[in-house]
Amino acid sequence: MKNKISLLRFLPILFLTVMATLLSGCIEDGYTSSPDARPVFSKDTVDMGMVITTDVSTTQRFTVRNPNSKGIIISDIHVAGENADCFRLNVDGFSGTTFSDVEIRANDSIYVFVSCTLPENDMDAPTRVTSDICFTTNGVTERVVVMATGQDVNRLFGVTIDNDTSFNSGRPYQVFDSLVVAPDVTLTLEAGTSIMFHDRAYMRVYGTLITEGTVEHPVEFRGDRTGDVISGITFDLMAGQWQGVDFMPGSMGNKLSHTVIRNTVQGIIAEDCDIEIVNSRLRNSQYVALSAVGCDITAVGCEFAEAPYGTVYIQGGKAIFDHCTFPNYYLFSAIYGSAVTLAHLNEESAVEDFDAPYASVRITNSILYGLGNDIYPGDLTGTDVIVQRCLLKSAGSDDDNFIECLWESDPLYRTIREDYIFDYRLQPESPAIGAGDSSLSTHPAARLDAYGNPRGETPDLGAYVFTDTGDTD
Repeated sequence: MKNKISLLRFLPILFLTVMATLLSGCIEDGYTSSPDARPVFSKDTVDMGMVITTDVSTTQRFTVRNPNSKGIIISDIHVAGENADCFRLNVDGFSGTTFSDVEIRANDSIYVFVSCTLPENDMDAPTRVTSDICFTTNGVTERVVVMATGQDVNRLFGVTIDNDTSFNSGRPYQVFDSLVVAPDVTLTLEAGTSIMFHDRAYMRVYGTLITEGTVEHPVEFRGDRTGDVISGITFDLMAGQWQGVDFMPGSMGNKLSHTVIRNTVQGIIAEDCDIEIVNSRLRNSQYVALSAVGCDITAVGCEFAEAPYGTVYIQGGKAIFDHCTFPNYYLFSAIYGSAVTLAHLNEESAVEDFDAPYASVRITNSILYGLGNDIYPGDLTGTDVIVQRCLLKSAGSDDDNFIECLWESDPLYRTIREDYIFDYRLQPESPAIGAGDSSLSTHPAARLDAYGNPRGETPDLGAYVFTDTGDTD
């Protein structure tokens, strides 16, 4: 009994001794000062991509990992170089330009976030800016390169074009609020012109819009956000960044050639006007890529893609689509509409209080295939609609409206949706290769696709001629 009591008396002393030893070991062995114990960086280069000068860039990030069995202390972090003032850091949740004694526990890591604002260069061409983010650990300095490409722009605030005007391919145009073409006025966009729209900005055409894009120098309409939304997903894929282009009633003589319109809420909305679209791409719209009500539309060699409510909507009027591709692999919601939706076709489908003639539609040498349905309505009996020499997703059979079609056929696009590759050219095994009919193509532009490839006497279906290059867009 005495031995037990004696042991109990010594337990508190034993406990304190053990704890002191453990704490002493932690304090002594918690961090290493060895110059060989250095952090590991998830990137050796951070490329911010193209940044509009004086605008705040998107934020990029990388990790700094301590692979050692003991903690390390990074004594100094700062941005060095001639352009150091352009870049800002956030290290482990703290913003600033310089950081001291940043601790990273054993086998742990921290985030470093980088953003920038680049000064104007007074140049049309983009300018590369480079600096180093320096990390000094145990007397050893390591660097992560950070770079960005600054692009000066012509800023437009609520501009109305009231005289015949041309935009050129020098500096891109950044539109805030709106860009309006007045009645009886023509705006011409020369080859290589780029127009970047800020959030909620729009273009409205009462007069005439002519784009003169070429294979080498297309005309581009896009949102003004650049870089990545998150790693691997660029803002180029994001819809809803700006409103789109409205062609108003009475707008005539519109011609779009080799033109890309993307990142919109509404794409193109046209009413009671005429538009010719050649070798162009309308993609990444939050609703519909092309909506035409009571219009005269001619589209040759065009891609209408990625829109959850369908890529094309035609209500009344006249429409010709030759060598077009209507895919729909929209990323950010379910797909609710068919690739092509036709309305006001006859008395049975007449739109109430809409006085335009019933729709007359010709879709030839084209591909209607993607997620969702291909065409609505599927029964076109009694309408002035012809779908001829087209590849369709639907299982069906030819009749007076569907002529010489490839039913229930996969065109084998090069698209890899899970890798964010949206390339609607054809793979070598595609049934669309050589399945077209050149006699159905009456427009001179049908001779060449958007890449300048000749279609020949036995053309491929869709917007793009098959070429076995293996590259992606």
